[in-house]
Amino acid sequence: MKGVAVLFCVLPLVLGQGQIYSWDEPGQTPAPDLINPCLADQNSCGCCVMQRQKWQLEQYLNSSLNSLEDLLTRAQTTLTNIRENRVAFSVGLTNKRHCVGPVKTTAINVVYQSIFINIGEAYNSTTGVITVPRSGVYNLALTVFSDAGSPGSPLAVCTSIRRNGVALAALREIYDQDQEDQATAVILVELRVGDRVSVSLQPGCWLCDDQNHYNTFSGFLLYATD
Repeated sequence: MKGVAVLFCVLPLVLGQGQIYSWDEPGQTPAPDLINPCLADQNSCGCCVMQRQKWQLEQYLNSSLNSLEDLLTRAQTTLTNIRENRVAFSVGLTNKRHCVGPVKTTAINVVYQSIFINIGEAYNSTTGVITVPRSGVYNLALTVFSDAGSPGSPLAVCTSIRRNGVALAALREIYDQDQEDQATAVILVELRVGDRVSVSLQPGCWLCDDQNHYNTFSGFLLYATD
């Protein structure tokens, strides 16, 4: 009788019962046939219990794979957004000996001719204006340098970082104690898409530079707010 019972238990598996369990793709495993007493009654025989545990394991693995695929998709989307919205620029005044100014009555935009990096193409090397491509908090850093030309001559360094024509931060050095002088300003500011940021040189002041790039203007998007 024991041999008959074992045969009765194994035959359904041999004759096709195993076909309802699939390891091919996540979510493709069908539920067991609960009408079959071998699968519905865990006490019927050990092999049927193993078959049921196999199905439960497949369900768990399928669910885990689906969750991992969802996390991977979201991570890829986030990475794509970061790559598509990177903004960073760093520019120098010139690559050779050159002075800008002094201007007499009207402030002018400083046009930086040496471009170190311009990710996002925010900086326009023709106008010297940065047009903000994405709203967010930006780090801006301005370093200015000038040379009076000879000891005892007056030195005038006066510039400002401007957003849409309004000063955000200013640097000003006017005296005759040093032939050369340099100053730096670093700010964090929230900017909106379309804002125009530039460095303004005030009347009566000038900047001088050469291939050493004493005058630089840099910035990058710290994080987006849109």
